Amino acid sequence: MIDLSKIIERCRKNDRKAQKELYDVYSPLLLGICIRYSKSKSEAEDVLQEGFIRIFTKMNDFSGKGSFEGWMRRIIVNTAISYYHKNKKHNENYDISEIKETQTENHEMYESPFTKEELLSVINSLPEGYKVVFNLYAIEGYRHKDIAEMLEISVNTSKSQYSRAKEKIREKLEKISRIKIKKL
Repeated sequence: MIDLSKIIERCRKNDRKAQKELYDVYSPLLLGICIRYSKSKSEAEDVLQEGFIRIFTKMNDFSGKGSFEGWMRRIIVNTAISYYHKNKKHNENYDISEIKETQTENHEMYESPFTKEELLSVINSLPEGYKVVFNLYAIEGYRHKDIAEMLEISVNTSKSQYSRAKEKIREKLEKISRIKIKKL
């Protein structure tokens, strides 16, 4: 069991052993976040490394209020968004008026017939713009207004990319479902 407050304090003093301890504990979780925003595992690992550098350099900014893990997650997401900006501009900008309304409310909760790997694969197969907006909105819980500011796009573009991402995900999951049924 680690004493997180002691590790944080040691990291603030640039203690390399403490930084390694923090990395060892949190890198698997934070790598999972990076993978959702990246095209490949090696790109995700680059984002993770850059994110940890930011975490260590901004360690004194953590006030101790709120969750340290949440604070790190925010830095990792922002690092992934910065990486996205540096490496690819938005090629898939669409106007919301082109999108048909889909009903997503009032669905009963049920156990998913898809594995975690299948779901991650489907999300990672989305075009970059769709994937980033989908992750920020559906998984991280950001609002379209915040996403628009982070990605330097319009709110309508954020909404349309999210809507198109959902539609592509739905299509791909239906295809996986049909394949599974044929195998039975």
